[in-house]
Amino acid sequence: MFERFEKLQMVWLAIILSVGLVAAVKVGTNTIAKDSITVTGSAYEVVKSDSGRLEIELSARKADKQTAYNTVKNQLPVVMKYLSDKGINDIEVKAANGYYTYKYTANGNMTNDIAYYNLSQLVVIKSDDVEKIKKISTDIQQLLDKGIDVSVRSPEYFYSKLGDLKVKLLQDATTDAKDRATAMLKATHNKPGKIQSVRMGVFQITPVDSTNVSDMGINDTTTVDKKVTAVANVVFRIK
Repeated sequence: MFERFEKLQMVWLAIILSVGLVAAVKVGTNTIAKDSITVTGSAYEVVKSDSGRLEIELSARKADKQTAYNTVKNQLPVVMKYLSDKGINDIEVKAANGYYTYKYTANGNMTNDIAYYNLSQLVVIKSDDVEKIKKISTDIQQLLDKGIDVSVRSPEYFYSKLGDLKVKLLQDATTDAKDRATAMLKATHNKPGKIQSVRMGVFQITPVDSTNVSDMGINDTTTVDKKVTAVANVVFRIK
């Protein structure tokens, strides 16, 4: 009787061990299946801007408003001819803005007496020829030589095919991430499998030699040649 009971215990023990082994194998397989690797890939391309924008400001400081307006009014045709001679056709003349500057006493107190009237008028030019924009921004001395009070603001340069380029760079950044994952897993004799998730980072549009980055992204408009960089954070299954 005791011998039969002992054999029965051995049978149950074997069953329990078998079930436990199957469960352990199942749990281990699920863990491996869920293993993943997260890799950051990047890609960049250098592009040349294909359009430019420049703001030119005419100024006058005269004793009264009417004289200031007349001065700028007479200067404007000279500026327009200068731009036309340079091959600029897209020209927008903004509304003039002005304000009074008042005299001060010897003690530094402002009075109600007008010292002069300040007037400024903005002329905005655009061109698909970025070299024209660049040259005009540094060649404004010709207008100064004619007695025109003029100043230029920093030119802006743009790339019109940025949308298409972003799509290409995101693809390239994802490919780069897979290449990195492959290199990292090579020593373990594993490979990256299917993509579990992809998170795209912000684009960095910077001067070619710049290393600046920003969490909000950078959109440089100050240089003709730009470097457009894309980043992709990719999670791969390990196989």
